Amino acid sequence: MRHSVAGYKLGRTKSARIALRRNLIKQFFTHERIQTTKAKAAAIRGDAERLITLAKSSADASAEQKVHARRLAVSKLGDDQVIKRLFDEIAPRFASRNGGYTRVTKLGPRLGDAAEMVVLELVEE
Repeated sequence: MRHSVAGYKLGRTKSARIALRRNLIKQFFTHERIQTTKAKAAAIRGDAERLITLAKSSADASAEQKVHARRLAVSKLGDDQVIKRLFDEIAPRFASRNGGYTRVTKLGPRLGDAAEMVVLELVEE
């Protein structure tokens, strides 16, 4: 029984799953839109929205809290260029929005294995 077991296994080991999520979120923030499977999009959507909220809320914080927020984001993603883009470009665009920063659009099944494909993108106001 899977009582109180959260998250998606995605058919991978723990380290491969962490690496996959990290790479997908980096690509999502770099390109602002990715095409992936429905399961992978569902697995990263919450983390991506939490990181945007973290970056957005640190804009009004003190200097120490800004550094702390950036360090938290780096611990999740591990890439300074993506963090800079997240905090300086992406988060200010959503300053007046209270969540719901991403949109999932269905594309249909993939030809090779019939996996349900979706586009995960940032919502434009």
